[in-house]
Amino acid sequence: MSKTEDYEAAAAKNPQAVAEFAQTRRSGLSRFQHALHVTPSLVPLIVLLLSIAIFGALLGSKFFSPFALTLILQQVAIVGIVGAAQSLVILTAGIDLSVGAIMVLSSVVMGQFTFRYGLPPEIAVACGLACGAICGYINGWLVAVMKLPPFIVTLGMWQIILATNFLYSANETIRSQEIAEQAPLLQLFGEKFTIGGAVFTYGVIFFIALVFVLAYVLRQTAWGRHVYAVGDDPDAAALSGVNVRGTLISVYVLSGIICAFAGWALIGRIGSVSPTSGQLANIESITAVVIGGISLFGGRGSIMGMMFGALIVGVFTLGLRLLGADAQWTYLLIGALIIAAVAVDQWIRKVSV
Repeated sequence: MSKTEDYEAAAAKNPQAVAEFAQTRRSGLSRFQHALHVTPSLVPLIVLLLSIAIFGALLGSKFFSPFALTLILQQVAIVGIVGAAQSLVILTAGIDLSVGAIMVLSSVVMGQFTFRYGLPPEIAVACGLACGAICGYINGWLVAVMKLPPFIVTLGMWQIILATNFLYSANETIRSQEIAEQAPLLQLFGEKFTIGGAVFTYGVIFFIALVFVLAYVLRQTAWGRHVYAVGDDPDAAALSGVNVRGTLISVYVLSGIICAFAGWALIGRIGSVSPTSGQLANIESITAVVIGGISLFGGRGSIMGMMFGALIVGVFTLGLRLLGADAQWTYLLIGALIIAAVAVDQWIRKVSV
């Protein structure tokens, strides 16, 4: 009798014992692969810790100072907020190329409504948030109702919003001094406070709070589970009773609102309202999401991983700058990380359970 026949005979007699035997035969690499499948944010966390250890060993206290570490948080806060919006869309197996344009247009609306129309800053901020929600709703409606590809929809909206931004603002920059004197609320997220040598901004606090709130919502609420279900298989989700259309629209609306908050934080970060700022936010947000282990195919990943991905970019940027390396090395290494992250995602997706 062959080994295969022996195995089949044993399986027929005692299937539980054979299952346990098969489980023990799983290699260490296979168990590691399964762990990454269950916890996608584990990969970016490992990379983040390794990069911190390497740059810490090379730079010592110069890198490990409270000021330097919190400076990383300040630098990635805007990208991280936009990345949170991008993460929601990518979890539904979509992509939003208009996030950066929505961010900038929302900030322009806040500034122009305050200084051109003389509205109170509180109302101007609310109008900016509404602007982000409207842009997100248009994206969501075109994707969910008209069944247009998210890439094409958001590519077109990126161009439309970008043009609207320049036409409406007349390419006018509202200076930092004017905002500080007449509408300091617009610079709220840029205000700093110190804790034991570490310098934080309200933008950083908002970024961290947003990530933790979204992490809870995505994992612990029905809406969050619907987002993952739609991204994994929209047809199966619909058969299970999920309102696929409503879920998609809500995701894009929430993404637009988050981008508007990023626009508010952007004013605080640079101090002024500039229609030319944030030009790379689209690419930077996708970079943080991909390095953070969120699958571009949808349905898998975590918002915490996106935060780790954004921090990895910040660590590399600051670490190489302190080492005096050419800025192009940062782009080279980040590009390599993006390709590696996609390769790891493909490897992890081979796990069936």
